[in-house]
Amino acid sequence: MVALKEWFDVAFYRGLAEQLARVEPSVDAELFYRQAVAGLEERELKDRLRHTAELCRAHLPTDYRQAVAILREVVPCYDGEFRSMFCPEFVGLYGLDDFDFSLEALAYFTPFGSSEFAVRPFLRRDLARGLAFMLKWASDENEHLRRLASEGCRPRLPWSFNLSELIRDPAPIWPILDALKTDASLYVRKSVANNLNDISKDHAGWMLEKIAGWDLGHEHSAWIARHAARTLIKAGHPGSFALLGFAREPQLELERLELSAPEIALGESLSFSFALRSKKDVVQKLAVDFAVHYVKKAGHTTAKVFKLKELELAPGCEVILKKAHKFCDYSTRKHYPGEHAIEVFVNGRSLARASFILRH
Repeated sequence: MVALKEWFDVAFYRGLAEQLARVEPSVDAELFYRQAVAGLEERELKDRLRHTAELCRAHLPTDYRQAVAILREVVPCYDGEFRSMFCPEFVGLYGLDDFDFSLEALAYFTPFGSSEFAVRPFLRRDLARGLAFMLKWASDENEHLRRLASEGCRPRLPWSFNLSELIRDPAPIWPILDALKTDASLYVRKSVANNLNDISKDHAGWMLEKIAGWDLGHEHSAWIARHAARTLIKAGHPGSFALLGFAREPQLELERLELSAPEIALGESLSFSFALRSKKDVVQKLAVDFAVHYVKKAGHTTAKVFKLKELELAPGCEVILKKAHKFCDYSTRKHYPGEHAIEVFVNGRSLARASFILRH
């Protein structure tokens, strides 16, 4: 697989130098190219992105607005590519003192890639002023601009710095998220859900209360609510299950939690099964999860929750659930020998646990 940093390779810089010189004859294409590729192998993805913006600053006219006008002519060459993000990067680095013009430039650039990272310095500079632009974008007919309205103000956007003011108080971004609650674009809805999921890590009750005010009978709002609550559901937060229509206090008996073996070797799978019997006289909507309590290097255990099944259990009925889970080392998880455990949760409540030995 090609490394992401290779989006900014020698061919890209050769082409960019030619495009800039085409639009602005004062640009020395050969000098731009030589400076672009010098030490390129040592630069990682974000460094290459910033390096590209810095080169544009060095070679384009010193007048900021004139330089942006040139980039507006060049960016269509990279439509739909991550590489186009050197244009909003330029704005984020050099446009803070021309606030309104720069936000309009980011709105222009975002359909070609995304301005989600570049808009954040403006929010840090003047949150209210930046959010006013984003609220306007939330009603734009272009889905890329509507997504920018949500994605750019995420309190904890990956690959960017946190917006500490919004981590402390997410209320200022609620009008943006609320305006997008029934958006027809899945691209936008994913962003809204991710923003709300960010918020849930610091203000779970507030987030759930706000979503509860939506019409969750609308399929798009329901989709957002479900994905926004995913971290809370994994953590067993009771309010998240109630929000999504799962029984608040399920009345069940879990019977016969059985493991396929008391001991397995690394690389093997462990199967388990159990029965759930309803003890209630109405249908119960259930979210069944399981946690694996992994032994860590220091000897203690930590739990990771996995989804198993969602179902509706009729009065007095029983259902048997089965699952096989493989224990292999991955780049994201290394296994250590010792006593592990499988724990079963229904609507966030622990109902049974069984231990087994993992050996190397």
